[in-house]
Amino acid sequence: MPTPSTPSTPSTPSTPSTPSQPDRRPATRRSALKAGVGLALGAGLLGAAPAAAATRDNARPPATGNKKNARLLQRGTPLCDQPGDSASAQGLGSGDLAIPYYREHDSSWGYVFGDSWTGIQQTDEYIGSPVMLNQASFDSSGATPISFTWAQPTGGRARQLFDYQHRQNNGYGDEISRIPNDCIEFGGRTYIQYTSVATWEPPAGYDGSLMSGVAYSDDHGVTWNDYPYHWPGDTQGTNQSMYGMWSFAGIDPDGWLYIFSKRWNGTHVNTGDGGAIQLFRIQPNDFRDGNFGAQQNWAYVNNSWQWTTSAAPSAILSGNRIGEFSVKRIGNTYCMSYFDVDDYSICTRTAPRPDAAWTAPTPQIVGNNTWPASHWGKPQTPYLYGGYIHPGSASATSLTLIVSQWNGKLNEPPYWVLQYDGINP
Repeated sequence: MPTPSTPSTPSTPSTPSTPSQPDRRPATRRSALKAGVGLALGAGLLGAAPAAAATRDNARPPATGNKKNARLLQRGTPLCDQPGDSASAQGLGSGDLAIPYYREHDSSWGYVFGDSWTGIQQTDEYIGSPVMLNQASFDSSGATPISFTWAQPTGGRARQLFDYQHRQNNGYGDEISRIPNDCIEFGGRTYIQYTSVATWEPPAGYDGSLMSGVAYSDDHGVTWNDYPYHWPGDTQGTNQSMYGMWSFAGIDPDGWLYIFSKRWNGTHVNTGDGGAIQLFRIQPNDFRDGNFGAQQNWAYVNNSWQWTTSAAPSAILSGNRIGEFSVKRIGNTYCMSYFDVDDYSICTRTAPRPDAAWTAPTPQIVGNNTWPASHWGKPQTPYLYGGYIHPGSASATSLTLIVSQWNGKLNEPPYWVLQYDGINP
């Protein structure tokens, strides 16, 4: 494992877009949201809005010798923001993220959305964040797209999961929205790690967060409680906290729950992000009890990497700025996916163990597939972000990714999530 001064990312990151190519810059996900929620329309979203069909037309089939199977895979299939779709039937017209997780109590699947509306194209009633839709069974082959069959708290009535008010002080300081970062269920309890956002337009060098927390549900997602401990964020005096965004890699056969975390960069504009990711682990019972101080940290101490409680976690990866990220154990392989803000792509990496060396990043889905050269021939989705690994993916060489797309404009498509199958990291 490299030392913190020599992270295992490539020494020369992919070159980001230049000002001479404005249409290749990623849109800032939160720079504009429904005026009724009180979020200001932001600047800096360059380029014309892509037509909804352009996403599907520009997608490339997966590299495989079986062309029939290649055609069956979902390659940019919208899962919401279309009239009459399965999300609308459950009361969600448009939304983003759709973080997938396995509901082990009944072998179904949950999808946790961020800011959501009852109407398509961010119209009608603002539902809030987070919001959950569910699916009875998932087709990992990619032949059948994800279809939502009920919602929380009940079928056909998607509602905000947490009990808090937007753009108010709910006892911790002013917050705009609580954005989910990941969800996991084990031992009969469901957990969502989230970031409370203080501002979507932080000044340079600040992450704009209020705090991070973990909420839990003992009725499989209907009602939620917050653990009393919160990790302070930017406006609570801890800018660039490495506990801002989490991803639950899962409970390993060794019995530990492995968790990766990083600075909050859901805004995609955090200039101080640096892409650093850290790793810690905790016994599931300690996690359930809210005994977060029992975590063990993967740290570089006395010239060696080790699990310890005497030092904070060390950064295991760094480089370009990273937005949403996801780590999941698929089979016997740990797979990582993330939105590389600077490279304007969804990248993947793999490792045999969470504390082993990770492969170099591979761009999989890109905002522009003609520049740079590493993007040539890749599926193109302008204004992309997210990129969550479905824990029910067919294999570690055939992942399903859930990718968000939004052009930053209100009442205009797209504001949705897309399903990509057959991704080989």
